[in-house]
Amino acid sequence: MTTIRIYKDKTGAYKGFQCRDHAGSGEYGFDIVCASISVLTINTVNSLEQLTKDTFDLTQEETIGLIQVIFHDTLSEAGKLLMDSYVLGLDSIQEEYGTSYIQVFYKEV
Repeated sequence: MTTIRIYKDKTGAYKGFQCRDHAGSGEYGFDIVCASISVLTINTVNSLEQLTKDTFDLTQEETIGLIQVIFHDTLSEAGKLLMDSYVLGLDSIQEEYGTSYIQVFYKEV
């Protein structure tokens, strides 16, 4: 199961996120849930990097399916929109395929 933690502060501002593990909804190479989560996550990281001036630390470990992003400062409006889109996509996948394959948590930091 893929676990996603969305980090926010007391005001609800995004502070980062962590995506970890593989969904396990199908054979390797045919797991559409894992592929969907991966595309959303990688596209969000790439978009934040190329379409905004927001800065962040990125940690990746392919063998355990880990991607973690920690923002340095408050996000720009574009960064917030990209994160809202990421969360919308993840919530939609969780709703469609269930919490056996993906669980999205929100953590105050």
